[in-house]
Amino acid sequence: MSFKLLILTTLLAVTMANKPAYKPGYPAAKYDDVPLCAKNSKKPWCLDDEVYPVYDIKKALDQHYQEVSALYRDIKADTSNSVDELKDLSEETYLCPSSTAYVQPMRAINVEGKWRVIVNKVESYNYLFTQTARIEECDIDVGSNCPLVPSCYESKCIQKNIFHRFLVFDPYDYYFPFAIENFHLPASCGCVVGAFF
Repeated sequence: MSFKLLILTTLLAVTMANKPAYKPGYPAAKYDDVPLCAKNSKKPWCLDDEVYPVYDIKKALDQHYQEVSALYRDIKADTSNSVDELKDLSEETYLCPSSTAYVQPMRAINVEGKWRVIVNKVESYNYLFTQTARIEECDIDVGSNCPLVPSCYESKCIQKNIFHRFLVFDPYDYYFPFAIENFHLPASCGCVVGAFF
């Protein structure tokens, strides 16, 4: 009897000491990985993405259409006035040269420094979800003199940024994979003028 108890105790100790090979649960989120679309770029966003999860987003949109529509209406109310009805940028003049574009990012770095998938150009129930942002980037090096300001003034070009709110898709959230997050994107190229020399 004591021999059987010794064997049972030994088996129990060995079983408890060895961790199971299988770990139940979902994979950990990998937000710090730079996506393929950004590997050869210094910009904190991607406009084209060959591995964009269109099917996964569409499936999740179809499943959570009512909830996402409420979030999306809030985004559209904030951004529609800033990009609709704008046709020509040729009449604008700046002290520092810049390039302006209206973009629909597929991925971008949020204010927490994590790459996120932005819901863009995906259709659900015959509605195309799009999110557009106006960006303006300095064409010259930030910190250089403003070209249109006389040299008797101290001046420098600076890149100004603005927060944009986008509807994002989180493939690691199995309950509700959508959220609204803030992104820091370039908004204008300004000129700071200092003292007269």
